[in-house]
Order: sequence, then C-alpha cells, then structure tokens
Amino acid sequence: MIFRETPFIGLYLIELEPIEDERGSFTRTFCSEEFRLHGINPHVAQCNLSYNRKRGTIRGMHYQLPPYEEVKLVRCTQGAIQDVVIDLRPESPTYGQWYTTELNKHNHKMLYIPEGFAHGFQSLLDDTEVFYQMSRAFVAEAAAGIRWNDPSFRITWPLPCCVISNKDQNYPDYAL
Repeated sequence: MIFRETPFIGLYLIELEPIEDERGSFTRTFCSEEFRLHGINPHVAQCNLSYNRKRGTIRGMHYQLPPYEEVKLVRCTQGAIQDVVIDLRPESPTYGQWYTTELNKHNHKMLYIPEGFAHGFQSLLDDTEVFYQMSRAFVAEAAAGIRWNDPSFRITWPLPCCVISNKDQNYPDYAL
C-alpha cells in the first residue's frame, strides 16, 4: 500500500498494489501495522457495503457528532464514484474546504478519512458498490449531515443529481 498525503491534514489517498500472475491478482487492502506506522487509526469496528443502482446517485454528506466521531476507509469495489469530504475541524487550516477524488474498480485507490470530516459520494456508473470500514459502530443519535448542495461549500459534482434520499436533501444550511 502506498500512503499519499493530501493537502488536508490526516486525510490520505491510499493506492493498493496488486500482485499479478497467471492466476489473476492478489491485493492487500488493509494492514493495521502499516496504518500505525503512518500515524493513522487502524481500528475497525464496523464494515458496510453501499449498492447504488443509478449513475448520478448522491449519498451524503454524513458525519457523526462528538463524542462519536468515526474514521472511515472507503473503497469502490464495483463501478465508480466521485468521493467528497468536507473538513469540519475548526482548528484545521482547511476548515470548511472540500476535497474530492475518483475511486473506481480499476484505479485501486482508497480514501482514509479521519475524524472530523463529512463524507459523501456520487456514483459515476450504474450498479456501483462502495465498501466502508469504520473505527466506531454507527450511533443513530449522533448522525448528522450537510446537504449535497449547501451554499456554504459549493461542491462541484460531476453529474446532475438523479437520486438522493429525502433525509440527505433536507439537511439545513450549515453555519461555518
């Protein structure tokens, strides 16, 4: 695994390194020791799989309120997504800014998202799957979100939004 720092402190783009031979390939997708060596939280308490039928579907922007913040490790296992995070850490030099990257079945990349970020994505292809590893089990009472088109952030999504949950489209404006 190759850990690439982003301009956001603690946010890493991780490139997987498939080993190929006549059988196909083998890829290590997680190693707690390598995560520790990079100073990032290796704890996994919950894993989720998101299936998205239609291209243009948006999920997010989700986060957990204190003291239930969570680390996420996100990988696209089928199809493609435009992954987006917003830095909600007031002490951070990138507070209120967003970062985006494409994750897809073929580019072998994952996004390590530290505590204090809102996370969401848009499916770029039909029948897209996203696999998440989280450092903490979901706590419904601590669930929060930012609307995908909140004017405070002006996220540029690659496609028109075609499917989004009622909950995700009705979050109030976020006060920076």
